[in-house]
Amino acid sequence: MTGPDPAVAAVRVAVRRTLAALPPGEMVLAACSGGADSLALAGALAFEAPRSGRPAGAVTVDHGLQDGSGARADKVVRTLADLGLDPAGSVAVTVGTEGGPENAARDARYEALDTVATRLRASAVLLGHTRDDQAETVLLGLARGSGARSLAGMPPSFARAQVRYERPVLGLDRATTRRACLAMGLEPWDDPHNDDPAYTRVRVRHEALPALEKSLGPGVAEALARTARLLRDDADALDAIAAQALAGATRDDGLDVTALAALPRAVRTRVLRTAAVEAGSPPGTLAAVHVDEVDRLVTAWRGQRHVDLPGGLRAFRRCERLQFGPAEAMPHARRHHK
Repeated sequence: MTGPDPAVAAVRVAVRRTLAALPPGEMVLAACSGGADSLALAGALAFEAPRSGRPAGAVTVDHGLQDGSGARADKVVRTLADLGLDPAGSVAVTVGTEGGPENAARDARYEALDTVATRLRASAVLLGHTRDDQAETVLLGLARGSGARSLAGMPPSFARAQVRYERPVLGLDRATTRRACLAMGLEPWDDPHNDDPAYTRVRVRHEALPALEKSLGPGVAEALARTARLLRDDADALDAIAAQALAGATRDDGLDVTALAALPRAVRTRVLRTAAVEAGSPPGTLAAVHVDEVDRLVTAWRGQRHVDLPGGLRAFRRCERLQFGPAEAMPHARRHHK
């Protein structure tokens, strides 16, 4: 008696390990676009969930960005239902424009998944990101120069809106998920957006990574993913230290500048970024250059009054305190730009 195809076995093992760490007996959902990665994930979940004694469903998000997207979503739903996933359904979303097309589509997708998971009381939503996706994310973070947290790539699990998200196949490559689909008799849908060079990630996928593989040899994607894992451990440790430092520097009238100045820069910049985000600056647009300018209010203060931050926020130094507040609250303050 022969076992399953090695690619199928690899995806099933990855899903089995994820399910083992979730609360027993509770619903789990697969987010499935119909592409090879998420379709292989859905097939493995349909196989493993009954064996772990839990219900499993799936949802596909119709972004409405292409002609016939609704019909395609219906086809994905039928495939998911044929796998035995129940409930299986689709959610249509309206994609905005804020942050660019890729970010806007991702935001709309996660909001839809949050809503469905909450309604169904699912203990987790499984996402089909692979090791190749991780490598692309690391290169994009490197290009932005956003620091260790950005280079740490995508975490294997995270929570938002009280919904837990898991990436079971983050350690597998894209070729494995495609082989798994073929072995399971599943026909993946290839999104034409994945070949559109107008998208930065597509250029990284089809130009940058192949160029690195050609110059440096095979294994670049795996090395980048390994680097992300190591940097994530470092970033998690520094974030924990920074959280303690933020609590120690917080006073009723702001952050103690003397306490901030005594911190190592790696910790201090994390404290400043967290304080800015908590004050209302959007994390997606708060960049390293903004944090660097706030840091100068602590370490290189020459009388400058404030630094403008995304979200209509300002950081300013007053009476040995670093404070954050809305820009309109300081109408007569002297502006400071770099």
